[in-house]
Amino acid sequence: MKSLKATGNQLADSAFQLTVLRREVADTLHLPLFHEKLREAALFPLTPVAPAVLQINVGKMCNQVCKHCHVDAGPDRKEIMTRETMQYCLDALAQTDIPTVDLTGGAPEMNPDFRWFVEEISKLGRKVLVRCNLTIIVANKKYHDLPEFFKKHGVEVVSSLPFYSASKTDSQRGDGVFEDSIKALKMLNAVGYGQPGSGLVLNLVYNPAGAFLPGSQKGLQNQFKRVLLKDHGIVFNELYAITNIPVSRYLDYLIESGNYAGYMEKLVTAFNPVAAAGVMCRNTISVGWDGGLYDCDFNQMLDLHVASTVQHIRDFDAAALGQRPIVVNQHCYGCTAGSGSSCGGTVA
Repeated sequence: MKSLKATGNQLADSAFQLTVLRREVADTLHLPLFHEKLREAALFPLTPVAPAVLQINVGKMCNQVCKHCHVDAGPDRKEIMTRETMQYCLDALAQTDIPTVDLTGGAPEMNPDFRWFVEEISKLGRKVLVRCNLTIIVANKKYHDLPEFFKKHGVEVVSSLPFYSASKTDSQRGDGVFEDSIKALKMLNAVGYGQPGSGLVLNLVYNPAGAFLPGSQKGLQNQFKRVLLKDHGIVFNELYAITNIPVSRYLDYLIESGNYAGYMEKLVTAFNPVAAAGVMCRNTISVGWDGGLYDCDFNQMLDLHVASTVQHIRDFDAAALGQRPIVVNQHCYGCTAGSGSSCGGTVA
């Protein structure tokens, strides 16, 4: 399987995605535009609060090509953050007291400067969170020591595991992914991750394998803990239930499967003002692989830059960014449906 970009799919173009999202929602389905829904809830424009997370996409290269991926990541993607841009990020961090740096991709570990970057962020006294797809740990010998590296630097590991069965996981992420994920989780457990009292945090991420919203995060967490311990002897800290956002490959899946209209109607119907008030874009600044600045990772993939004169991490200005209105569009319904969704799970 190749990325949308490699196959020349129209949905590899962010402008086309935005056109599809607006046209289908407003014109075909006659659903309210997202900013109108926010205005009804007296939440427009959304404004930021003090930033708590600097989320950095260090590249779109990945060893997997998952059907739901909003990044359209894969082995054929060559966009990789340079050490120069990483240094701009470090310079920006040094100006602030942002406590958490969230490293994502692609598979962030595939960036050749990944380990250097983690070490430098740690020197600044910030918590490092790495979004690990698990299979990267067992994909190649050069990654086998990642659990020890993570432990050395106190990295919080957030790992994708769509389900606790092979069939559902492999259908979304590729053949053999579940088996490799279990191997990687055991390696993380072996060095202390997820173990009570270790201080080494291992959280899992669940996202639905079809065109439906996630169930109760607490209920799913209890199921995952019970089955993974019983069947594989695996332990972890928390499970985050994340709603699939209609962007990139997941948008392609919805259209190709004939589920797009129904899914968007579900999201709009489930709009929750409490979730909207707690969306992650309010306390997060997102940095693209090229240093561009965004309100969130999803806006980043749609090329919706921050509404500020500060557009690149090299020009970072916390005060100026704090005055910006947050850029919204139709995909934002995904983060505000039901209990809400963020990179840290539900928000309401």
